Amino acid sequence: MGAGQSVNNKAPPSFAQAMAEVRRRVRAARSSFTAGMATLPIPRREAMYALYAFCREVDDIADDSPTAATREEGLAQWQQRIKNLFGKDEADEAISVALRPAIKRFNLIEDDFQAIIEGMIMDSRQSIIAPPLAYLDEYCDHVASAVGRISVRIFGDDSAAAMKVAHHLGRALQLTNILRDLAEDAQRNRLYLPQELLTKNGITSNDPASVLSDPRLAAVCMDLAAIAREHFQQADLALLEARWYPMRPARAMRDYYKAILERLIKSEWKTPHQRMTLPLWQKIWLALRGLLR
Repeated sequence: MGAGQSVNNKAPPSFAQAMAEVRRRVRAARSSFTAGMATLPIPRREAMYALYAFCREVDDIADDSPTAATREEGLAQWQQRIKNLFGKDEADEAISVALRPAIKRFNLIEDDFQAIIEGMIMDSRQSIIAPPLAYLDEYCDHVASAVGRISVRIFGDDSAAAMKVAHHLGRALQLTNILRDLAEDAQRNRLYLPQELLTKNGITSNDPASVLSDPRLAAVCMDLAAIAREHFQQADLALLEARWYPMRPARAMRDYYKAILERLIKSEWKTPHQRMTLPLWQKIWLALRGLLR
C-alpha cells in the first residue's frame, strides 16, 4: 500500500477537504475552544483544530459506540491509524489527513496520541469508580496532559518548561472538570473522586448517586481541589520559564479553568447537580488577559 492510500482503496480527501470537515466538526461542538484558537497563525490554528477533532472522535467512540465490540474496534482502528500516520506517512480519512502536515511541521510525538487513545480505553472498558489516586493521576496524564504536550508543541514551545506546563496544567484542568461534572459523570455511572479521599472523609459508599447526596461530599471535593490548586501553582512556575508569546493560549486556558475552580470552591458543592459556568463578561476578560499579559 502506497503512502496516502487508504485501507479500503478509496482515495483519501485532499488537505483542503479534510480541513473543511475538521472545521465543521469544531463548529458543531460549539466549544469556547474555537474562539480561543482563533488568534493563532493559520498553520497552528489548523493543527489545533485537527487535534481537537481527533480528541472528539476517539472520545465519541469511547462514549457512544452501541456495543463494546464496536468501541474496541473503533479505538483499535485509531491506534493503527496513528501508527500508520507516524510510521508510514499514511492518512486515510479527514482527521488524519488534517493532522499529517502538523506532525512534520511541529515535531509531534506518536506516543502522545497513543496515550490519548489509551485514556479512552481506560475510561470505557469499565466505569471508573472511586479510583486510587495513582490511577487517577495516570488517567489525567493520558486524557489531559498528553493533549497538553501536543498543544504546546503546536503553540511553538517544545522546551522542558513547556512540557512541565503540560504536565501540571493538564492535570489541573482535568481535576477541575471532574469537580465540575460530578452529576453528569454520575449519570454515566462514573465517579472520579479518588478512593483515598472518600475514605479519609468517612464516605464508604462508591455508588456515584449516594456519594453526591452525602453531606461529606464537600470535604472530599475540597481535598481534590487542593491537589488541583497545587498543579495550577506548579504550572504557573513553569510558565515563568516557558516562552511568553507561544504560550499565550496556555495562560488563557489556565485563567479560565482556575476561575471555574475558585467558583466551585466558593460554592462548597452545595448544588452538585448544577453545572458551574462563568458569565460571558468574565470569559471574555479572562481570554483577553491570558492572551495579552
